[in-house]
Amino acid sequence: MRAAILTVSDRASRHEYPDRSGPPLAERIESAGGLVVAREIVSDDIEVIAAALCALCDAGSVDLVLTTGGTGFAPRDVTPEATRRVLDREAPGLAEVMRQATRPGTPTAPLSRAICGLRGRAIVINLPGSPRGALGCLEAILDLLPHAVTLVRGGNPHADPRAGA
Repeated sequence: MRAAILTVSDRASRHEYPDRSGPPLAERIESAGGLVVAREIVSDDIEVIAAALCALCDAGSVDLVLTTGGTGFAPRDVTPEATRRVLDREAPGLAEVMRQATRPGTPTAPLSRAICGLRGRAIVINLPGSPRGALGCLEAILDLLPHAVTLVRGGNPHADPRAGA
C-alpha cells in the first residue's frame, strides 16, 4: 500500500509549529507494511487543500492519501469541504467507524467532521490534527485498508491465489 500524508495546518505550513501528526502516521503506515511515498504540509485553505489532494491522487503513485488536521469546528477547519470537492465517491462507513472506535477514549470524537472517499484509484481519509486522534482513527480502520486498496485497484480480494497455478 503506497500512501501519502497531507498535513493541513496554517502554522505548520509557515514553519511556526512542527508537524506533530504526519511523522507518527508515516511510522504507523510503514510498520503495517505500507510505503509512504509523499508527505506534504499545506495551509488551511480550501483551494490549496483541494489542489494538493488532486495532485496526490491523480499522479497515480498512491493508493491512499491521509489528511491530518482541519476536521473540527473552527472557522479555518475546511479539510472536509476541500475533500468533498474532489471526491468521485464518498465512503461514509470508514468515517463512522473512526468516530465510534475513538469515542470511548475521546468523548468529543463525534465532533469530527472527517470524511472519506475515493478519487480515481486513491482512497482519501480525513484524520484529526492531534497525534492521538489521528493515530486512533487510523488504527480503527487500518485492517480494512488492504482490502479496500485491492478493490479500488480492480482486483478480486476473494480470488484464490493458487488459481491458475
